[in-house]
Amino acid sequence: MAASDDATIERLSLSKGGMTLVDADGAARLYEAMGPAKEISGGSAANTLAGLAALGSRCAFIGQVADDQFGRVFAHDIRAGGIDFETPVRGESEPPTAQCLIFVTPDAQRTMNTFLGASQYLPAAALDEDQIAAARVLYLEGYLWDPEEPRAAMRRAIDAARGAGREVAFTLSEVFVIDRHGDDFRTLVDEGLIDVLFANHTELAALTREDDFEAGIAALRNKVPTLVVTKGADGAVAVKGGERAEVPAEPTKVVDTTGAGDLFAAGFLHGHVNGEPLETCLRRGAICAAEIISHYGARPEANLEALMAEKLG
Repeated sequence: MAASDDATIERLSLSKGGMTLVDADGAARLYEAMGPAKEISGGSAANTLAGLAALGSRCAFIGQVADDQFGRVFAHDIRAGGIDFETPVRGESEPPTAQCLIFVTPDAQRTMNTFLGASQYLPAAALDEDQIAAARVLYLEGYLWDPEEPRAAMRRAIDAARGAGREVAFTLSEVFVIDRHGDDFRTLVDEGLIDVLFANHTELAALTREDDFEAGIAALRNKVPTLVVTKGADGAVAVKGGERAEVPAEPTKVVDTTGAGDLFAAGFLHGHVNGEPLETCLRRGAICAAEIISHYGARPEANLEALMAEKLG
């Protein structure tokens, strides 16, 4: 990731504040156009697990990297964070490890351009179904619903989790993913396969086709046992059964919004699996999101457990 300005975003025809998929040539072109950059491990679900592990939760990650420099760095970082990661790597002749080139403008908006690389070939055979069955929650990211192989792997993972009586949590990830796969996501919801659904307010509107926020909540609240919707600077709402909770955003200096949703999910899920009240789960999410947007990168730098003790008492 690198600092940028609006003129560069416009010159490169990037979608400011959003995420766009690019191929290898596109990634190389954008990297060449970047200023001095910071290289930091990332990935939506991996970021969430990094936050969960930092909070003291036991986690395992299923995802695919290549046998290259980026892949080795990613594997080192996620294991160093205390997360089990045993998915076999793809060889050097295979597509390289995924990368996301992020341009951060002075208003702290992150513009992401993602080359999915090896991650888009994650096969169902790579799943550890015993590990999935042993987990309290299976957490899935919408970004990887786009390529065929990881989509099939996630469907199989859902079956494994449901068969073991485990919860399935799903993050919608980005509006463009809903535009492409909204019917699949609506089917998952309608069939009762999602227990915890994460969305921001624009993703909620895209999924429900309701521009009014409350109408969007109403469209899902009886279909998803736990619905969590973030609203950026306006805080977040969660609905669980007949209960509704809402919290404001935590005050912080905003430097880079990369990973805000990922870390919000981490804080919320940590509270959720420990049986905490809905409002406390939301506060945990807001505290984690505030920490991550206070610096570059989508992995926590502060001691999240100490931060929770300070903020929650």
